[in-house]
Amino acid sequence: MRKLTLITMIALTLGLFQACKSNKSAGNGDSTAGTSDTSMKMTDTTKKDAMASTANPDSAFTTKAAIGGMAEVALGKLALSKSTNAKIKDFAQMMVTDHGKANDELKSIAKSKNITLPSNVDADHQKKMDDLSTKSGKAFDKAYVDAMIDGHKKTLDLMQDEAKNGKDADFKAFAAKTAPVVQHHLDVIKTIDKGMK
Repeated sequence: MRKLTLITMIALTLGLFQACKSNKSAGNGDSTAGTSDTSMKMTDTTKKDAMASTANPDSAFTTKAAIGGMAEVALGKLALSKSTNAKIKDFAQMMVTDHGKANDELKSIAKSKNITLPSNVDADHQKKMDDLSTKSGKAFDKAYVDAMIDGHKKTLDLMQDEAKNGKDADFKAFAAKTAPVVQHHLDVIKTIDKGMK
């Protein structure tokens, strides 16, 4: 009986050892291949990101400017449909026209440098648009004017900073050219705001 138990245990141990060995080598082959593929992908992505940021340190500017510009156009269109104030409608049309032109110019510069700009606004701008779309009448007008003052202050700071500290000559020139336009928008919307009080 002892011999039978011993033989059975040896057979089980050898069977388990063989099963583990074949699973281990199959697992090692697969997991090594997977790890090296993943490592290569991560390395390639990291290299691309590093090369992109080295090639164009102004990419944060382009992203912020693109998102801000898209938001100005979208909010302008919203104001054209919702506002009953003639001055606000005129301002909104100016937003659609001026920021539309600036957006096209920025896209053209970015494309020439192989930079992909976002195609949608970020969550903060989307929330602002969603909030404004629920308002109407004077409440809408006031909220829109406040949003335009806040947005143009931020955009003016962004343009002035890039014009002064940017590394890419084309983006610096774009920012320097756009800053006075943004300043004009800010002056106009502040005048509208004062007239509403």
